[in-house]
Amino acid sequence: MDNQPLLIAAIAATFVVAGLVKGVTGMGLPTVAMGVLGALISPLAAASLLIVPSFVTNVWQLVAGPRVGAVLKRFWPMMLAILLGTVASSSLLTEGNTAVTTGALGAALIVYACYTLFARQLRVPARLEPWLSPAIGLVTGLITGGTGVFVIPAVPYLQSLGLEKDELVQSLGLSFTVSTVALAAGLALRGAYDPGNLWLSALALVPALIGMWAGQIARDRISPPAFRRWFLVALLVLGTEMLLRPLL
Repeated sequence: MDNQPLLIAAIAATFVVAGLVKGVTGMGLPTVAMGVLGALISPLAAASLLIVPSFVTNVWQLVAGPRVGAVLKRFWPMMLAILLGTVASSSLLTEGNTAVTTGALGAALIVYACYTLFARQLRVPARLEPWLSPAIGLVTGLITGGTGVFVIPAVPYLQSLGLEKDELVQSLGLSFTVSTVALAAGLALRGAYDPGNLWLSALALVPALIGMWAGQIARDRISPPAFRRWFLVALLVLGTEMLLRPLL
């Protein structure tokens, strides 16, 4: 109980930083929030706090662009697969084995950071998209349900399709929104999402929006590539610590 105010302050600061990253780079809020909170509280509790901030910020990102209908029509098979995969694998978060879920979360952060830092940009031929999109969606859903991280492999895949900037931003917003709803549904179906946590998650929206606002201002004053590079290095270090924690 003595540490509760400190924990609350740390959670608020985490969402400010996560919002800042999203404001500068257009993504990263759930990844940062899950990565840092997963080191402070259980991944299940972290995922519960993530629901409202992630949903609101990503719906905003989705509807802000001009082609919502076209994005939905193109990617609905992928979104359906994300939904099914996330609900199916959410038991990994609800079983209470924090060593496994923390290690899995650390591995997901390492894969994401290493890929984004070092991998070359891929290009997926249009003829492969009809069957590859559902497959990528299913894998993304399985990882989301087990770790609370939405980005692998959906983000690299969407980036490989050669989408226009606005269409890519909307597609990422759609993917993250569906992942958030699917994660909430999976936790609720297994009795692991207390409706009372919704209020705590809603409170977390405030520091997240403050961070996003600051990040949008900072975007014009700092180098987004440099910021993104150091952000990914930090994720790599954090993920390594989480993956090795059960062995230490």
